[in-house]
Amino acid sequence: MRYTQFTDSDVKHMLSTIGVKSIDELFKPVPAGLRLKGALDIPSGLSELELLDDVGALAANNSPCCERVCFLGGGAYDHFIPTMVDSLAGQTEFLTAYTPYQAEASQGVLQLFYEFQTMICMLTGMEVANASLYEGATATAEAVTMATAITRRNKAIVVDNVHPDTLSVLKTYDRDRHVETVAVPAAGGVVDEAALRAALGKDTACVVIQSPNFYGCVERLDRIIPMIHEHGALAIVAADPLAGGVLKTPGEFDADLVVGEGQCLGIPLQYGGPYLGLLAGREKYLRKMPGRVVGVAEDAQGRRGFCLVLQAREQHIKRERATSNVCTNQGLMAIRASIYMAAMGRKGIAEVASQCFDKAHYAADQIASLDGYELAFDAPFFKEFAVRTTHDVPTVLASCRKRGIEAGVHLGRFGDRLNDCFVVAVTEKRTKAQIDDLVDALQDA
Repeated sequence: MRYTQFTDSDVKHMLSTIGVKSIDELFKPVPAGLRLKGALDIPSGLSELELLDDVGALAANNSPCCERVCFLGGGAYDHFIPTMVDSLAGQTEFLTAYTPYQAEASQGVLQLFYEFQTMICMLTGMEVANASLYEGATATAEAVTMATAITRRNKAIVVDNVHPDTLSVLKTYDRDRHVETVAVPAAGGVVDEAALRAALGKDTACVVIQSPNFYGCVERLDRIIPMIHEHGALAIVAADPLAGGVLKTPGEFDADLVVGEGQCLGIPLQYGGPYLGLLAGREKYLRKMPGRVVGVAEDAQGRRGFCLVLQAREQHIKRERATSNVCTNQGLMAIRASIYMAAMGRKGIAEVASQCFDKAHYAADQIASLDGYELAFDAPFFKEFAVRTTHDVPTVLASCRKRGIEAGVHLGRFGDRLNDCFVVAVTEKRTKAQIDDLVDALQDA
């Protein structure tokens, strides 16, 4: 429907209906200092040619990672994306601004989501998965909500080396759900196991652990998860889905729920989103799982068909019985991830993970050999590691940036405790020459 502005008679009619005489009276409750006085400062109109030139000049101020050597991490990574991902995901059958609604009308899309769920289960070592959530942080928050419903407890313990954005989202979610979020400190880059044991109790619904964590360190899930289960709580592990190519999956350590950010599965950095939330778990918790779950069934003639199942959400059942108000899934991003995982296969994902691991450790060894630089933690890591330096970190990163290298993420952005540290992420895209250039740039800085 074409948008048409209100006419003066429309405005008078609406004001009369609600019982006020003027627009000024309508907005009288808004403090005068916050109300606009006079006309908006909007520039005059431009021709199409002038507008395109103006937008082009603004866009040229951006410096996308594809134009630099990118060692940025902290939850978003510069991985290689096969050309076929863009080509297939761009087909009109799949391409959508968000996600297909009334998906039952398309068996092809439902089958694709079903395959997505299957591959996520394989990467995480879990039994069931949903058709995706909005991004990693809200997937974690939804998993905590699941855990409180399953255990009927209201305390969630979160290790403070999870991604800071995830912790912020958890606190926002839990504020209105009467869930107590308790942070447990990290020691040496990994969870302080003594502090975790002290925090656990009969009221603990779950513990959220990230491995590899925000600093890149791999947690001792073999010791932590049994400790959690001793107290009847659920273990929620936030994992890098690619890490399963070289590390044991969370499912192999008996995790109850696994969450993660799926950006590394064929989704470009694209200025921070849209990304892809992953959520998988044990089959016995399926009825508490939020969002969409796609299943397969057979008709009377034995023909296979796909359908949405167990939709225990507000659109379908009474609000007080709903598992979540998440009503859909991140469809287009899940499609991209499905194509990526299918194209790479088991061997391809293992190769990507292996290259990330080997190149990250080469980079760490080279950086740690420089004067004024050292690894911040001794814990094992996958593709990302924290560096401590005696130099001013913002100055070091700015110096590298002038040489066309994004050297890492300053941890001082997230608190003063690690103001002298930055995180370096090394993916399969980085070459030995690029790593050596990074080392030279850090030395010169």
